[in-house]
Amino acid sequence: MAFPEVSTDVVSQFEAIVGKENVILDQEKRLDYAHDKTENYTFLPALVLKPGTTQEVSRIMQFCNAHRIPVTARGAGTGLAGSALPTHHGLVLSMERFNKILNIDELNLQATVEPGVITEVFQNAVKEKGLFYPPDPASKGSCFLGGNLAQNSGGPKAVKYGVTRDYVLNLEVVLPTGEIIWTGANVLKNSTGYNLTQLMCGSEGTLGIITKIVFKLRGYPQKNVLMLIPFVTNEEACRAIAAIFTAGIQPSGVEFFERVAALQTLAYCQKVLNSPVTTTFPDNMDAYLLCELDGNDEEVLMRDAERVMKVVEKFNSGEILFAESAAQKEELWKVRKNISPAVNWFTLTKSEDVVVPRANLPKLISGIKEIGKQYGFNTVCFGHLGDGNLHVNVLKEKISDTDWETKIPQGIGEIFKLTVSLGGTLSGEHGIGIAKRPYMPIALGKTNLELMRGIKKVFDPNDILNPGKIF
Repeated sequence: MAFPEVSTDVVSQFEAIVGKENVILDQEKRLDYAHDKTENYTFLPALVLKPGTTQEVSRIMQFCNAHRIPVTARGAGTGLAGSALPTHHGLVLSMERFNKILNIDELNLQATVEPGVITEVFQNAVKEKGLFYPPDPASKGSCFLGGNLAQNSGGPKAVKYGVTRDYVLNLEVVLPTGEIIWTGANVLKNSTGYNLTQLMCGSEGTLGIITKIVFKLRGYPQKNVLMLIPFVTNEEACRAIAAIFTAGIQPSGVEFFERVAALQTLAYCQKVLNSPVTTTFPDNMDAYLLCELDGNDEEVLMRDAERVMKVVEKFNSGEILFAESAAQKEELWKVRKNISPAVNWFTLTKSEDVVVPRANLPKLISGIKEIGKQYGFNTVCFGHLGDGNLHVNVLKEKISDTDWETKIPQGIGEIFKLTVSLGGTLSGEHGIGIAKRPYMPIALGKTNLELMRGIKKVFDPNDILNPGKIF
C-alpha cells in the first residue's frame, strides 16, 4: 500500500478541511515526522496534516478510506518501538493541535483532555487542585497523553498506582471509516457490553484515532521518602526487590539501574544538560535501587522505610542514602529519567522493555548478560523492577552495520525466548510497533494473533490506519 501521487486536487481537498497552514508538503519539515526515538529508523511521509477538531479528523478519515490512503496518527514522537512511524509512507496525522485540558471535575475526580496535552502539563494542572494523575513515563515532560494511551505507558509509579489504562474511563474515537464514537461512559463501574475503552489502550493507533480522553484522578499524596540503595551485584538487587514486597511493603516506586547506566547519565547531565549531579553514587557497587514510599502520614512512611532497610540488610547491599531535601530527590529522579537519552548519547541502541514476574528477575538479568556474551553485544539494563519491567538497551558500539542488522536481532530473539520461558512477555509499556513485530510468535500463539487480526479487520476493513504495526 502506498500513497497515490500528491496531486493538486488531493492537496486542495485536505487544505479545505484543515486549512492551508496545517498541510505540510515541504520535505525538510516532513522529515520532522519521519522518525521517533526508535534506533535510527526514518520513513518519510508523503504529507503531514495537523487537524484541530474531531470533525476535521472524521472528514480526513472518510476521504482516506474512500481512496485507500494509509494514515498514521502521531503524538510527540517519543516512542521506542516505531509505532507511530509511517512505514507505508502515506499521510501522518499529527495530533499536536489537540492540546487542551477541557475540564477538571474536582467533585467526581475526573478530567477531560485532548490527546495532544503533554503528560507533565496535565499532572501539574491537576496537582494545583490537590489531585493526582500517577502514570509518569520518563519522557513525561514531552510525551503526549494520547501516545501514553496508545502504548499503555506506565513509569515508576505504576508499581503502586497502575498504568495508563487504569485511569481511562471513556474515549472519543474517530474510526478509520470516519464514524465518531464514545467507547464507554464517565462512570467508575461499567458492565455494559464489551469494553471498547480498554481495547483502545495499548492498540498503538491501529484501531482508531483518539480525540478526547476522560481520565479518573486520585487525591495527591502529601509526603514521600526516597532512598538510594546500592548493591554489589545486579542479581542481589533483583532478589531484594522481591523480598521488599514479600515483607508487605508497598513502595510507590522501585527503580533499578546498573552502575554503567549511572556513570553515563552523570556524564550526560554534566556535558549535555549542563546540570551536574552533586549526589555521590557509592563505588564498588554494580547496581542501585531507587525506592520511594509515599502517603500522607510521615510516621508511617518512616516506619516503612525502616522495614525496607531491614529487608535489604539481608542482601549484599551498601550504605543507604536517604534524600535529605526536595532538591536531592529531584536530582536522583533526574538521573533515573535521563538514563535512556544518556545511553543513546554514547551509542546507538536497540531498546527493549521485557517484563517477568518479580521473583524471576535475577534469572532474567543474568541470562541477558550471558546472551550478550554469546552474540557479542553489551547491554545497559534499568527499569521499573518493582513490577518486573526491565528496560534492556543493546549497545551498537563497534558492532558492524551488517551484524547490527542480522546477528544482533537473533540475540534479541533469544532474550525474548528467555523472557517468555520465565513467565514474561515482550513489552511492558513500549509496545510492539515495527521493532518487535517479528518476535510476536514467541509470545503469542497462532490463534491469539488471528483473533487480534480479526479485531483489526472489524475496526479497519481497508487496513488504512497505521498499517504494518504489531502483526
